Amino acid sequence: MFRPKAILMAGGKGKRLRPYTTVIPKPLMPLGDQSIIELMISQLAKSHFDITITVNHQSDLIRAVIGDGSKWGIPIDYSFETKPLGTMGPLRLIENLPEKFLVMNGDILTDIDFKDLYESHDPTQHLLTVATSRRSEKIDYGILEVDDHDRLTGFREKPSYEYLVSMGIYVLSREVLHLITPEVNFGFDNLMHALLAERAGSVRVVRHEGLWKDIGRPADYTEAIEILEKTEKQ
Repeated sequence: MFRPKAILMAGGKGKRLRPYTTVIPKPLMPLGDQSIIELMISQLAKSHFDITITVNHQSDLIRAVIGDGSKWGIPIDYSFETKPLGTMGPLRLIENLPEKFLVMNGDILTDIDFKDLYESHDPTQHLLTVATSRRSEKIDYGILEVDDHDRLTGFREKPSYEYLVSMGIYVLSREVLHLITPEVNFGFDNLMHALLAERAGSVRVVRHEGLWKDIGRPADYTEAIEILEKTEKQ
């Protein structure tokens, strides 16, 4: 029986989340009675994904906690980086990737439907599908608009700006791998620039209006714990 493939990126050092990650790798930071990555694996297991976890920093500890996936009834294997390769670089180390596959950072709290996102991606139409979340940022200053001669043309008092951000969750077509430079640090930003330059129009954006929290900084981690506690009480 065919099972979809998911790649969990867990090789980073979690520098933004220090001092927590001085001892514990970021994917193993606890959220409730599970670690971040265990929560994500539980979500993927419900949709019967096979999982490969890319590891580098404290890889032995991650492997010891997660194991081979038998806890969730799905197969889990590992891809090892000998040096940091960024978000997309590790994909060049994984053999026999299917025609399309899910890729996600190993530190995300979200309620997105991974199966729906995966199935919505058509490799004959797009090379990459990016899950996005809308964010709003308020500017705490009065904004002056001026022309080329420094003459005032408009004024806005403490405006708010809305924009879409990547959730760190993607579906890739196997064809995109040739754009990823092997054995170097190759991030999501590098892939975006390569696709815009070589295959404009090949990236599809999916807007997610539900829960999404990137657990990258101490404040984000604290907020994620609070969100999860409220969710469990409902």
